[in-house]
Amino acid sequence: MSDASVTDLYEVTMVHSYLTEGMTGTATFSLFVRGLPADRGFLVAAGTEPALDYLGRLRVDEEDVAAFAAAMGRPASDLRALLGLQFTGEVRAVPEGRLVLAGEPLLEVTAPLPQAQLVETYLLCLLSHQTAVASKAARSVMAAAGRPVIDFSLRRTHGPGAGEQAARLGGLVGFAGTSNVAAAAAYGLRAVGTMAHSYVEAFPDEESAFRAFARAHPGPVTLLVDTYDTANGVRTAARVLRDIGRGPGCAVRLDSGDLGALARTARRILDEEGLPDTGITVSGGLDEYAVEELVRSGAPVDVFAVGTRVGVSADAPYLDSAYKLVAYEGRPVMKLSLAKVTAPGAKQVFRRPGLDDVIGLRDEPVPPGAEPLLETVMKDGRRTGPPRTLAEAHRAFVTDLAGLPARARRL
Repeated sequence: MSDASVTDLYEVTMVHSYLTEGMTGTATFSLFVRGLPADRGFLVAAGTEPALDYLGRLRVDEEDVAAFAAAMGRPASDLRALLGLQFTGEVRAVPEGRLVLAGEPLLEVTAPLPQAQLVETYLLCLLSHQTAVASKAARSVMAAAGRPVIDFSLRRTHGPGAGEQAARLGGLVGFAGTSNVAAAAAYGLRAVGTMAHSYVEAFPDEESAFRAFARAHPGPVTLLVDTYDTANGVRTAARVLRDIGRGPGCAVRLDSGDLGALARTARRILDEEGLPDTGITVSGGLDEYAVEELVRSGAPVDVFAVGTRVGVSADAPYLDSAYKLVAYEGRPVMKLSLAKVTAPGAKQVFRRPGLDDVIGLRDEPVPPGAEPLLETVMKDGRRTGPPRTLAEAHRAFVTDLAGLPARARRL
């Protein structure tokens, strides 16, 4: 069974009807987010590259047809028309890493109607989740004001696949590393890790644990100091680091309590112990709001490790995204449902400095001083160029972020 069966049943019932009726003309669907989540000034486009991978490999096979037929309670022979269906159309999309606003197409698909319909659910799943998480991660980077942010989210994300996506998206917006080993290897990210409280508890005392860890890891180490008493843990860590001749590149990690106050205490102790180059990493329920508060209060934190709240975009865990038919066989179409009106026709977004965007028709001239956001990334079912790298997406993100108006940057 292929990815073709990873879809909502109504996509299959509609496709079957289209094929029965001979409705295979060219259709354009637009994928967009109706409104920004509360307190958000922008979104980061993400998920396009995995979406293109999906479209490029899409093919309905015998097992898919059998699954569709079983779900519909019909013999597989009734659905033979779907066998072999693959994507042969065009995709225009906002490149990953670009900032987008509500109502702007993230992606437009133009293909024979059955193909364009069948891919709706999978595309929405990919782009909605990844744009939500990338946007949350971007806000954490902004809040950190230049200090490194690392991803600790894997254990709390909604499955291993979501954890891998979160690590990748952190890399896209500039995270310094991830705890996810597989994602680090897959995307060329820096793998980072320290120790758990259980490690410290497994030894007779903190000092034994710290010395054992340092013996096993000759490079810089980060010691978790809040298992029992944080101030005493910092003193013990300082003694161990000083005794073994290490300090620069090493750090202590705080994972609970009043992180601002504890970071100040830790900094004072480390300085008194002659370890001014030993850093302080904080973790434990952090998101952009907590990070911003620590930065604003002047807490001497060197690295922020964000996990659950960012990995699941806790305060905005979904986007009100839609994938709507906007044209069929050259005829613009629109939806008039109350509060869900759509704009007809294939579109383009024209951007002027300061995210001064205008949504226009696909083929109208580019206004002076503006650039078109949507690019043709797939034709005839094939990519128009090599996959966009994380480094390229990150550069696009940094450029757009620099031009973001102050009102849209506010957390």
